[in-house]
Amino acid sequence: MSGVSLRDELLAQLEFYWDHNVWPRLRGLTDEEYFWEPVPGCWSVRKRDDGTWSMDWEWPTPVPAPVTTIAWRLAHMGIQTLGIRASALFGDGSLTVETVRWPTSASEALRALATHYEAWRRGVRTHQPADEDSFTTLMLHMNRELIHYGAEVGLMRDLYRSGRRVPATA
Repeated sequence: MSGVSLRDELLAQLEFYWDHNVWPRLRGLTDEEYFWEPVPGCWSVRKRDDGTWSMDWEWPTPVPAPVTTIAWRLAHMGIQTLGIRASALFGDGSLTVETVRWPTSASEALRALATHYEAWRRGVRTHQPADEDSFTTLMLHMNRELIHYGAEVGLMRDLYRSGRRVPATA
C-alpha cells in the first residue's frame, strides 16, 4: 500500500469509532445509569469509607471477572487506557493511578474521557516514535480496548433503558 501510513489508518479508525459510535452513544448519560449495578458484586467507581473515591480492582483479576458498571468502564477507558498513557508518552507523566481523581459523576467521567481521548489523539498525530513497530502495536491495543469497552457501555445503556433491572439486594 504505497503512500498509506499504518499509523494514519489506525488513527482514522479510532477517530471514526469515536465520532460515530462511542461519543454519540454517551449523550444523555445520567448518574443513575453511570452507577447502575445490574447484578450484585459489580465492580464500579465508588466512595470509600474515608471519603475518597476509587475504582474497584484486584490483581490478578478473578476468574470469572466481575461484571463492571458503566462508571468502571468509562474510568478504565478514559483514565487507565487513554489518560495515563497519554500523560506518560506525550505529557509530563503526572497522571498515574496514584494521582488520579476518579470521576464521581457521569458528567465528570464524560469530561475526563473527552479530555484524555483528545490528549491521546493529538499525541498520536504529532508523536515521532523511536520504534514505529512498537508504537503501532500499542495503537492496535488502544483501539481494541476502546472498541471493546465502548461496545460494552453501549450494551449496558441498552439494558438499562430496557427497564429490566435486577434489584441490588438480590
